[in-house]
Amino acid sequence: MSKQTDFTCSNCSAAWRKSGSTNCWSSDPENQPAKPGNCPTRDHGDIINESFELYKGNAEDAKMAAVAARVEGLCYQPIPGSDAINARWTRVEDTVAFAKLMGYNKIGMATCIGLLDETNRLAAILQAQGFKPVSVCCKSGSIDKLELGLREEEKVRPDTFEPACNPVAQARLLNRAGTDLNIIVGLCVGHDILFTKYSEAPVTTLVVKDRVAGHNPVSVLYGQNFYYKRLQKQPVLQEKK
Repeated sequence: MSKQTDFTCSNCSAAWRKSGSTNCWSSDPENQPAKPGNCPTRDHGDIINESFELYKGNAEDAKMAAVAARVEGLCYQPIPGSDAINARWTRVEDTVAFAKLMGYNKIGMATCIGLLDETNRLAAILQAQGFKPVSVCCKSGSIDKLELGLREEEKVRPDTFEPACNPVAQARLLNRAGTDLNIIVGLCVGHDILFTKYSEAPVTTLVVKDRVAGHNPVSVLYGQNFYYKRLQKQPVLQEKK
């Protein structure tokens, strides 16, 4: 019998809404909600357990896992006499704390040209926190998009010079700079993938590019039953016949 790989952890949202817990997170393990039909733990406990072994010992992955777990705990402020969950840190503070606990020094920033001001503000925070910030813009090299094989009408502003993003160069320049950690600041979808692929240092994302939602893409998920209903009704791209 083949093992099920059509995992549907997202369906556990129904169990969470109903009981405030899921099979993998329950304050009462003896009476936890049932596993969904395609729960990864049903047929793939080997992967889960083997993966967890990577977090033990003194290897870099183990250190990252331990530090990430510590930072997760530090993100909340305990209130004496209360069991309420009180978040106290922003993503910027999470990132600073993680980098400090990992012992990083030089922090790279792969920035979109449209977020240079935000990147400069981030650099000031990193410097104030004792790090050495290094930033590289997406348009480094200023090479025309036409050299990618695009047509003139596919540019943002046709019939003007428009440089292509160069995320592999961003990664390699930060590799050459010897960064300990790289932060993505607003790279486009696809460019962020290429940057992460070629970065030698570990990568985290601080700003996710969303031109319409003010770089807050989760707002689309909350609004899909009204403002973004179109995402359930019509294809984003029409297939060319």
